[in-house]
Amino acid sequence: MKPETLETLDAWVDAHFAEEVRFLQEMVRVPTDTPPGNNAPHAERTAELLAGFGFTAEKHAVPADEVRAAGLQTITNLVVRRRYGAGRTVGLNAHGDVVPPGDGWSHDPYGGEIAGGKLYGRAAAVSKCDFATFTFATRALEAAGLPLEGAVELYFTYDEEFGGELGPGWLLGQGLVKPDLLIAAAFSYQVITGHNGCLQLEVTVNGKMGHAAVPETGVDAMRAATKILNALYHQNELDQQITSEVKGIKHPYLNIGLIEGGTNTNVIPGKVVIKLDRRMVPEEDPSEVEAQLRRVVAAAVAGSPGITVEVKRILLARALKPLPGNKPLVEALTHHASEVFGEPIEASGTPLYTDARLFCERGIPAVLYGCGPRTVGESNAKRADEHIELEDLRRATKVVARTLAELLA
Repeated sequence: MKPETLETLDAWVDAHFAEEVRFLQEMVRVPTDTPPGNNAPHAERTAELLAGFGFTAEKHAVPADEVRAAGLQTITNLVVRRRYGAGRTVGLNAHGDVVPPGDGWSHDPYGGEIAGGKLYGRAAAVSKCDFATFTFATRALEAAGLPLEGAVELYFTYDEEFGGELGPGWLLGQGLVKPDLLIAAAFSYQVITGHNGCLQLEVTVNGKMGHAAVPETGVDAMRAATKILNALYHQNELDQQITSEVKGIKHPYLNIGLIEGGTNTNVIPGKVVIKLDRRMVPEEDPSEVEAQLRRVVAAAVAGSPGITVEVKRILLARALKPLPGNKPLVEALTHHASEVFGEPIEASGTPLYTDARLFCERGIPAVLYGCGPRTVGESNAKRADEHIELEDLRRATKVVARTLAELLA
């Protein structure tokens, strides 16, 4: 692209940056804690703000029975279509749902407060910031008056925390969207072309309650659960010897995130529930990983009379694997990001899992790029005092605007 084109795009972003920050503050101020997952109000507010920019947002409400079955309350996904002529469609996807704020905040988690060049709030970094990045990059593209072909579509969805099937998965399944290329929300200092998969299982260990004074009247589910935990942690050590060929991804790992059981201190526990999260590198087969975990659980309690175990899958998110058609995205984003940020920004993988995989599973080349820090830890994502650097927001918006201009020239 001509230098003057880049200068025009950059200048528009700079001139409207205060407006972009205010837009992001409004995004943060409408809670989208998931659970409970009452996310329709945020979609309504987002659509209202987009209308102020001349963007018509289609509101696609997921049927209430499907939402309740997923353990949520309301989901309305948004689609904005901006057609410039014949040619390919570039989709931009960010999710508005987020984990509850938790304790320990020094700033209002729903305040959108600014301090020290940072904007604080739950979902400021993951990923309401990219509602702003993608919206204002599209506005910059249109304001530049360039001859364009193709289209930009914005997908603002609300089911990433529960796997994405009622967010992008639902839009894709209903035939409402089918872009040729996709950029999904991410961070600013790398272009993600691959990521881990995630398998979550619920293991229910059933014994028999009994009085602690006469323990022989019960069957201790907690003791059996302890055997399962020890076996799972041992398997985790073995799995970490597997290495991935994808830059930025090291090895698989397993986390025991929740344990519930027992009724009182003087009662033999009759039931214990364990929820585990197994991250899978792109080279692993999810069906083989699940079968292995089920074998580990069964073997751990094989010699425990009176114990029965039920294993239920609660989430399967497959890994993101690079598709051959992603080259235009990767080349444009790495080039412009390196130029705008003044340092080499390369393609790599990440141990996270995202909605982008749902597009790749349907043959749509997808990469991840947006506003954010070098690492999740720097932004306090999903922790107290989540924030973004405002300068990262400004620069990432320029990168996406430049990339769209190149892809649709």
